[in-house]
Amino acid sequence: MEADAQVSQLEQALIQQAESLAREQLQNAESARARILAESAEKLKFAGEHEVLAAKVEAERLVRRHSQTAETRLVAELDRLRWTLTEATLAGVKTAFRKRVQDEARYLLALEAWLAAAAQALPPGDLVAEVRPEDERRLAPLWAGMAARAAPGRTVTLASHSQPSEGGIRVRGADNRAQLDQTFEARQARLADELARVAMERLFASAPDLGTLIHG
Repeated sequence: MEADAQVSQLEQALIQQAESLAREQLQNAESARARILAESAEKLKFAGEHEVLAAKVEAERLVRRHSQTAETRLVAELDRLRWTLTEATLAGVKTAFRKRVQDEARYLLALEAWLAAAAQALPPGDLVAEVRPEDERRLAPLWAGMAARAAPGRTVTLASHSQPSEGGIRVRGADNRAQLDQTFEARQARLADELARVAMERLFASAPDLGTLIHG
């Protein structure tokens, strides 16, 4: 819960920062536009028709250039905020996962659920379930019952893998033609892109006038 609260607090701080940045950039762009147009209007009083048109074109060019520069800076800053928010969220997920691993009852239930999902998703045939060496030792006395509940009618061999991992389970067909990786690292990788997308949507939701920067 403490990790969740920290992530939530950071998320709110980042969103507030994005809102402040958006307002500042919009105000600066509007002020620059008003100043440029006012200066051009003063010059227009003494110019002929040709000069009037040229001055208008130049004023609008300056306004567009200033706005584009401000938008570029804003997009870069929001991208940085998105990365920070995504990393903070993933760190919170990692902390929560570690707590689950330490809670043996909850962790075993999670492993059994992931094994059942893999048995449903993978083609018929024998399976091999790979876990960390320490989890293999933990599961060995319980494996027959867990495999029978999660994958009835299928032979599931328990094995260990050598990759560094926070935990989870990777299930593959005995013929190595298909697998479902539910290790923490694989699940985190699948979450990362979605978290980045959600983070960007949250940041732009706080600055709706700038939505066209990401979608336009």
